[in-house]
Amino acid sequence: MTARRSALLATGALLLVTASWGSTFFMIKDLLDRMPVLDFLAVRFTIAGLVMFAVAHRAVLALPREVLRRAIVVGGIYGIAQILQTAGLAHTPASVSGFITGMYVVCTPLLAALLLKTRITAMTWGAVVLATAGLGVLTLNGISVGYGEALTLIAAVLYALHIVTLGAWSTARDALGMSVVQLIVIALVCLIATAPNGVVLPDQGRDWAAIIYMALVAGALALLAQTWAQSQLSPTRTAIIMSMEPVFAAFFAVLLGGEVLTGRMFVGGAMVLAAMLLVELGPRRPLEGEVQHLTV
Repeated sequence: MTARRSALLATGALLLVTASWGSTFFMIKDLLDRMPVLDFLAVRFTIAGLVMFAVAHRAVLALPREVLRRAIVVGGIYGIAQILQTAGLAHTPASVSGFITGMYVVCTPLLAALLLKTRITAMTWGAVVLATAGLGVLTLNGISVGYGEALTLIAAVLYALHIVTLGAWSTARDALGMSVVQLIVIALVCLIATAPNGVVLPDQGRDWAAIIYMALVAGALALLAQTWAQSQLSPTRTAIIMSMEPVFAAFFAVLLGGEVLTGRMFVGGAMVLAAMLLVELGPRRPLEGEVQHLTV
């Protein structure tokens, strides 16, 4: 398989990942009326981790010790980011939380330049700015800086760190095993956060169906696809593609959630889509196009 074809397949895989994440927003909004947020995360990732381990335990057992350690690290980063984002959401409006979380689009190239010595072109920085502006148009109605916003910004930095480290450490060969380990670690982090009060389980069949979909499709399969895709794409390119998540969220909210399409949704979504096309279709320097893997 040529590098160009692999990159195109990886881009398509990431778009499917962000579409699956976007499809969950209106389901989560309904589910959280009956279930605490942290309990939902703990149940979702526990199901995902257990099912994936049952199916692919051999891939986990075959991981070299160093790869296993790295998978634990990236899973821990993602799990902590989930907790901080959730804690921040309790103290800030959802639209503001969504925008600040989307700042991982800006943080990713900064961390990639710092940790991987990646050189980012002016065109790519333009795409980063365009995607960030599009996220603001799509989600933002006003912002103030406080405790919740600070927690959410830390979560955004951790999401960016997850993208950078996963891109640096993942390989196509180890993608399955690393994905399973990440899911198990994320589940453990969420279970530890819920331990003081115990875990509340859903009591309706439709809630279980929604959680199973989010655990297996938007959780396990999505993380597997992301881990493989990041073995083919640079972190900055990954972050810009993943900024399509709120666009898909708005699409599914209108299509299935009964929301009304607004001019802001259209303009903001078009800006994010333009940013993705700019980084995908524009020329890239060789160094920027490479996936830089850390071996130490």
